[in-house]
Amino acid sequence: MQGAVELVPHNLHRVAVDGRELLFHVPTTSLFELDVLAREVLDLVAAAPLSLAALQAKLAARHEAEAVAEVVDELAACEVLRDTAAEARAPAARKRVSSFPLTTVVLNVATGCNLACGYCFKEDLTSVAKSQVMDFATAQAAIEMLLRESPGRARYNVVFFGGEPLTQMPLLERVVAWGEQRFAEAAARVDFSLTTNATLITPRIADWLSAHNVGVAVSIDGPRAIHDRHRTTRGGNGSYGAVSAKVRLLRERYRARPLGARVTLARGTTEVGEIFEHLTRELGFDEVGFAPVTAGDDARFNLTEPELDAVFSGFRTLGDELVAAALRGEKLGFSNLLQLLTDLHEGTSKSLPCGAGYSMVAIDHQGGVNLCHRFTGSALGTFGDVEHGLARPELSAFLERRLDKSGVDCATCRIRNLCSGGCYHESYARYGDPIRPTLHYCDRMRAWIDYGISAYAKILSARPDWFARTLSPRRATA
Repeated sequence: MQGAVELVPHNLHRVAVDGRELLFHVPTTSLFELDVLAREVLDLVAAAPLSLAALQAKLAARHEAEAVAEVVDELAACEVLRDTAAEARAPAARKRVSSFPLTTVVLNVATGCNLACGYCFKEDLTSVAKSQVMDFATAQAAIEMLLRESPGRARYNVVFFGGEPLTQMPLLERVVAWGEQRFAEAAARVDFSLTTNATLITPRIADWLSAHNVGVAVSIDGPRAIHDRHRTTRGGNGSYGAVSAKVRLLRERYRARPLGARVTLARGTTEVGEIFEHLTRELGFDEVGFAPVTAGDDARFNLTEPELDAVFSGFRTLGDELVAAALRGEKLGFSNLLQLLTDLHEGTSKSLPCGAGYSMVAIDHQGGVNLCHRFTGSALGTFGDVEHGLARPELSAFLERRLDKSGVDCATCRIRNLCSGGCYHESYARYGDPIRPTLHYCDRMRAWIDYGISAYAKILSARPDWFARTLSPRRATA
């Protein structure tokens, strides 16, 4: 070091867990335990920049000068410390998107749904009678586009979405039968999955889903009183009775994969623990994931600030139960925390918030390429079509705008590589601009990720084998 040693505060976050101090390395989303010397070095330079000689002098009573220099070099290599005399690094070149490693297409097979959930985000949603339906040729063309745009991959994903996709069972059966053969010809594996309200499940459909290894996520909001607040039939009646009966039918006959529940937490719904208990203990779901509504098209359904506080308090309580289960060598199917633990364990570092427009696109009933399933029918417009493929220049320009963090708080945020600005559609609904980061959510997300880091450290310390036994199988069936 030629000059003083100073901290690079936006590249680290220190977290205390059960008397241990951990360093969350922001650029790589990696976690390290700090030893005494590293803690003391960081404490000193956090107060003010110091020369290496001054650091060594201050620590001489407890640490050898050579050891201090080694720690400083290690932390500098991680860009946690820097030399004030070093030439300022040139601003990073603007990131470019020139390739699209497409692995997933979401087929929006119908705009019609037999329910009328008040908070539904789908702008093209209609009744079943007025549904705009994808034909088989369009579905085929979407899969051919996937193989053409991203050839030679070992595994692809095809997702059926709606409206309610099970209103189009003949189409689903035809696509799966043809798709299984087509992907086999391409020497690739295909995973089919769908999201459904479950009301149309029959024994035959449950058996078909199981036989073809189709992943199933059920939209359900909890016990009757909670579920029926917003998830109603077209006639305005609660749908819980029909949905719960069909979930029990699925549990009896569906064996292909873990069965997941997707819970929407809209205004007035904060009972995280009660919902989780009902869906896992009484209805038998393997995993439950919660989606808080913070920026819906209709502000009446957005959670209030006190409600958001209650939701995240419920998440932490449920997280404590997951940690306790992990320390016993067991799994608790709380998807939100399981995904965060997976990201931390794998060192996930995201430049973009999700795969939308990059590794995943949604195809509307006309064959248009949409950023994701939330945008079909929206004013955002499309990025190509299944016949001509991706509109690469337009997609590149869109994604590069989100990659450009200059002038926004994301540039120095400690969770920037886990959040990366948040959901495009949430920004679109709240601000009218899918590029603008979801800043209304930041403090809670930082606190939630801090909680996840603590949970991860506790499990890793006591049951390191739990991650391989629990997260790896989950990843394989995701």
